[in-house]
Amino acid sequence: MPETATTAGKTRVDFWFDPLCPWAWMTSRWVLEVEKVRDIEIHWHLMSLAVLNEDKLDELPEEYREMLSTKAWQPVRVVAAAWQKHGDQVLGPLYTALGTRIHNGGEGPTREAVVGALAETGLPADLIDYFDQQDFEFDAELRASHKEGITKVGQEVGTPVISVPGPDGEEVAFFGPVVTPAPQGEEAARLWDGTLAVASVPGFYEIKRTRTKGPDFSNL
Repeated sequence: MPETATTAGKTRVDFWFDPLCPWAWMTSRWVLEVEKVRDIEIHWHLMSLAVLNEDKLDELPEEYREMLSTKAWQPVRVVAAAWQKHGDQVLGPLYTALGTRIHNGGEGPTREAVVGALAETGLPADLIDYFDQQDFEFDAELRASHKEGITKVGQEVGTPVISVPGPDGEEVAFFGPVVTPAPQGEEAARLWDGTLAVASVPGFYEIKRTRTKGPDFSNL
């Protein structure tokens, strides 16, 4: 179980993402805003929509099924390889570089977007070799990270997963918050304070309403 406070006394936030997911991207930009206005420290972790849905493909629409069986594996494998070869510290910067290209820039999860993100973060260009690697060298590590995150919230949800301090400093994890556009400044701080507030209530599980808007990247 991750510690809920860092050695510097900051509140620890653990965040599981798949670089393909636009909703995880929005939430990640919000939590980075929170880092500017609240005393938190973010620890990034990988999860995988491909792993999450691999046993459900027959139940999904054809277009979504095709995406999950191919494109959903590609960027996350490169990120996993970078993490395994170069350490936890590369996850945040690489995610930012990738997400900016995939989502804000509209490039999608393409090889070119991943190549550009690797160059931007100063990581070795040959990490792109993992993009299409079928017998993925770090599959076990990716699945273990995914399992760690999804086990905290259950199989009925997706990405992002966020873990924050709850009652008596114990870890509480949620799917979400799902929000668009990403709150900034004091609005980001209020949502963070609310997240801690619901996490402080034993037995709290969810607040939900139907999404009526798609991801809005206009303020990023």
